[in-house]
Amino acid sequence: MPESDPIVGIDLGTTNSLVAYADPARGLSPCILPDAEGRPLLPSVVRYSAEGRTESIGHDAREHAADFPQRTIASIKRLMGRSRRDAAADLPYLSYEVIEGPNATARVRLPGGHVLSPQEVSAAILSALRERASRALGCKVRRAVITVPAYFDDAQRQATRDAARIAGLEAVRIVNEPTAAALAYGIGLTTKKPETVAVFDLGGGTFDLSILSVIPAEGADADFFQVLSTAGDTHLGGDDIDQMLVQHLLPTEQAHAPSMTASELQNLRAQAERAKIILSDHDSTEIAFIQGGAERRRTITREQLESFLSSWIDRAIDCCRRALRDAKLAPTDISKVIMVGGSTRIPLVRRRVGEFFGTMPYTALDPDQVVALGAAVQASIMAGLRGDALLLDVIPLSLGIETVGGAVAKIIVRNTTVPARATEMFSTSVDGQTSIKLHVLQGEREMASDCRSLGVFHLRGIPPMPAGIPQLQVEFLIDASGVLTVSAIERRSGKRADLQVVPNHGLTAEEVDRMERDSLTHAREDMTRHRIVDLIANSRLDVKWIRDRLDKLGDAIPPDYAAQLRSRLDALAALIAAAERDWTTVDPNAFHAAKESLDRESVRLHEISIAESLRRGPAGSSPPG
Repeated sequence: MPESDPIVGIDLGTTNSLVAYADPARGLSPCILPDAEGRPLLPSVVRYSAEGRTESIGHDAREHAADFPQRTIASIKRLMGRSRRDAAADLPYLSYEVIEGPNATARVRLPGGHVLSPQEVSAAILSALRERASRALGCKVRRAVITVPAYFDDAQRQATRDAARIAGLEAVRIVNEPTAAALAYGIGLTTKKPETVAVFDLGGGTFDLSILSVIPAEGADADFFQVLSTAGDTHLGGDDIDQMLVQHLLPTEQAHAPSMTASELQNLRAQAERAKIILSDHDSTEIAFIQGGAERRRTITREQLESFLSSWIDRAIDCCRRALRDAKLAPTDISKVIMVGGSTRIPLVRRRVGEFFGTMPYTALDPDQVVALGAAVQASIMAGLRGDALLLDVIPLSLGIETVGGAVAKIIVRNTTVPARATEMFSTSVDGQTSIKLHVLQGEREMASDCRSLGVFHLRGIPPMPAGIPQLQVEFLIDASGVLTVSAIERRSGKRADLQVVPNHGLTAEEVDRMERDSLTHAREDMTRHRIVDLIANSRLDVKWIRDRLDKLGDAIPPDYAAQLRSRLDALAALIAAAERDWTTVDPNAFHAAKESLDRESVRLHEISIAESLRRGPAGSSPPG
């Protein structure tokens, strides 16, 4: 049996999300927890009502996205911890409206005027994964290790933690996706010698390249995973290929013309994604789409797709060079290249990566699942269930504060191993200053205007002193999840200020508290709605199968029994129709009872169907006498 308070591993992805668990009963081998239909992936797609009520999450939301384009939210990870200005390049390709919210945050506005933060949408996905894990493990799941792209900055990591909290999960650790992938592979490493591994992580929305040193446990307590360097691009992934295909399929001047409705554009993007997948295994495919009510058809070849991808892959290879340079290594120093993310299935990607590193990429594990599996490994370590691996991660970007004249004093530089602590001494530049503003920044540029602002706080109440006399000690502390806390003390007066940085593009503590309260307030309503949605989906399949059998078997079914079945079918079909119109009008217990009643009554129909199949034999022939 699983532990009573398990920690699961979650890969919160741009396109798909997964949850995994390393079960002690199975020797702590990590495995993906599928949904009730056995599907491992949960599409990172949420459909809302115009008023902001969650209607559907995952497969159903994605499949009907073209029917509800302005209420179906996909690729929300691209907006996490970002301003609307940051996300400007994405907006033309999103079917929903993105507006600027408080603190310049990107927010989603639904047709009815309801506004959602990206954290709330991500929380809906995390809630679905939490419920899936709770059902699979037979106990309430409250804790998780959650992965993020290595190049996520502090604002994006904070946004991920906020989303987890809103979903009722404690994010016990935030782990970089490439590092999680290395953990998943590390458990199965057969070599007993130290290796330098590159993890090439190309997903739906982001790209990361991480260089790790992997040292086996011989002579030590645990395998040692140390990240030497990381580089990446938070705007480079499979979504960009879809956008390139959309641009290719439509004349430039018509790409976003009014004649292309939101529903048509959503459908075209789905067709582009489908074509991209097909072209990994075939030389060409045809795309059919609607523009302005008229059907269009275009043939796309793999050669055409690869011509689009050339500059796109160049950007990824440039990140590889940067990570190697930071680690002071050459491509030939890399012993293994691990491929992660669905976009690494593209043949051209694998070919170019192999050429750059001079070795065949390693693809033994499913690239869509490997990050979640690694998160589950880290979760088992955090739970104290295993001690055979030690993980040391790094921060992707330098951290510092603004100094006089708008320059940046870097306090912790990029690729520093976490957890980390660093202090610097500063003073004032104006006589009689009683307050000092501290502007916290992230980035590699030398001027504050070119770096990412994480937040501003003030140290007040300093006794007036001549310029240069106050002794201001600033300390940066980064925890193992890469989350930053800043403190400052004026040593002469003892005045102190502490702040866990709430980034300019994050949620305020009050907003997170409110969202957490709302999730609890509406928990019963949300669970009821989820139950009814599941009943609709399962009952629809039952009704279809039973009606088909009744029509096909005809006179083979006793009339009284057929009448009984049709009566129960009509009752269940009426409940399905009522629930689809307005789920609040349906009693879920009565709905479940009606389904169970039909299921029991149809057992005899199954038996008659099997008997008829045997009697008729192959192709409808009678069995030999």
